[in-house]
Amino acid sequence: MKHLLFTLTTLFLFVNSIAHADNKPFVTTRVLSMELANQLAMESAQACRTKGYQVTVSVVDRGGNVLAIVRDPLSGSHTIDVSLKKAQTASTFQTDTLTMQKRGEEFSGLRFAKGVLIIGGGVPVRVGGHFYGAVGVSGAPAKKITGDIDDECARKGIDSIREAIEFAE
Repeated sequence: MKHLLFTLTTLFLFVNSIAHADNKPFVTTRVLSMELANQLAMESAQACRTKGYQVTVSVVDRGGNVLAIVRDPLSGSHTIDVSLKKAQTASTFQTDTLTMQKRGEEFSGLRFAKGVLIIGGGVPVRVGGHFYGAVGVSGAPAKKITGDIDDECARKGIDSIREAIEFAE
């Protein structure tokens, strides 16, 4: 019986290894450089400043780790934490937080999850089919729905670095 179990286990491992022979023992990811992350933060903040709003912008990698934070000296101190949580939420779910907010019922169970903030202003950085992380903006008032102007500023920031990423490939 032990011999049969050993043989079956060995056969399973052998077949399994053949089936996954093309799998690498590591994964490759893309992360924004320090310079590009800071440019994204500055361009997003500037997009809001031209509209007359003082904001904080956080940029995170795909794991939600901080790459850059820029805060207008006139923005509220709470905007630091809010922008970071928006960015981390957009990164974790790989979707923008404005969409999540609008589809409230679908995401209502996450409202009280630690570190999750479902308010517009967090936008994933996805260029050329690759996911790099996310940007979160906080501090602008609502035009129609909370976070809609923050979202606009984040998208303008992403648009400002899109070409640099596309040409780098």
